[in-house]
Amino acid sequence: MLDKPIYESSKTFKNLPCAHRRYAHQGHCAWVHGYSRSFTFWFRATERTANGFVMDFGQLKEVKLWLEDNFDHTLLLDAADPLLAEFKELEQRGACKLVIYEDVGMEGTCAFVKQYMDAWLLENTEGRVWLHSIEVRENEKNSARLTRRESNDG
Repeated sequence: MLDKPIYESSKTFKNLPCAHRRYAHQGHCAWVHGYSRSFTFWFRATERTANGFVMDFGQLKEVKLWLEDNFDHTLLLDAADPLLAEFKELEQRGACKLVIYEDVGMEGTCAFVKQYMDAWLLENTEGRVWLHSIEVRENEKNSARLTRRESNDG
């Protein structure tokens, strides 16, 4: 018996302007700087919907809103940033909207968004669809990508 084929489809969300800083970097990346980030998701499934879709992109409105909430006009900071208290004060004074997670670099952002997407897909597709890979771009030149080793193995 042949293995079931794996179908793939992708969806890209673009133009999410945010700023971040890599406090431990020895160069200019330690300063607050901004990019217009984009996210490309590669979805996989062995079974398609009745309409023939791997992922019905019309279902991704909640994902789009989550991305906008976290990456549109926000300041991303590492959870261990030594200036976090000062940035929180700036947020309280209305100067910025903070989003704080473990690692705001491109690779860390892949992991942060993947964690959200894995849970979202499990709930909204009952495990039929899984995230095979995610690419996060900070501009035309720089990106990171996180890819699963196997089909739906986490």
